[in-house]
Amino acid sequence: MTTREIPLFIDGPDGPLEALHLATADAAGVALICHPHPLFAGTMQNKVVATLQRAARDAGYVTLRFNFRGVGQSAGSYADGQGEIDDALAAARWLQAQHPGLALTLMGFSFGSCVVGNASARLEEEGVALDRLFMLAPPVERFDVELAHDCPLTVIQPEADEVVTPERVYAWSAELDKPHELLRIPECSHFFHGKLIELKELLQSRLAP
Repeated sequence: MTTREIPLFIDGPDGPLEALHLATADAAGVALICHPHPLFAGTMQNKVVATLQRAARDAGYVTLRFNFRGVGQSAGSYADGQGEIDDALAAARWLQAQHPGLALTLMGFSFGSCVVGNASARLEEEGVALDRLFMLAPPVERFDVELAHDCPLTVIQPEADEVVTPERVYAWSAELDKPHELLRIPECSHFFHGKLIELKELLQSRLAP
């Protein structure tokens, strides 16, 4: 199995989006991965994003991670989260066009988790088959999130998060009107320092067929 991602550009709503794509023979599904906040050095090369990609790759998924508009070589500029949802939708549609018939898993870290959360609702409205949704350290205190109703959701929250307030995430989780899984990672910071192996194992156990 090849593990080398191919750099490419996909058509985004505000111009080309820089991306890394890994195709897998006999794939279990396709996984779209979104990165942290563009205004705070978030890119697709973030180590948590890379861990998400490796977890999906090792579980047999086709993967796509990309830079939001204005990040790296992606065209455009930051668009208050709304434009970035449009970017994610464009990336999801590209991924599905390349790999028709495979169910889509959405994965995001920090700002990117709120982006994929909102993208899930839009894709569900379009009739897209969604397999799973993973939201890591979602900053729900700063961004409104509308979720797909029927897509299984896993929320992973570091208990020692210094960027996102854990209690706000727990309260948001408690108020959700859909079944979901909330995983609290003890002694863990926002960027999962020293916890990336544990994170990968948690993800792989949930991605396995």
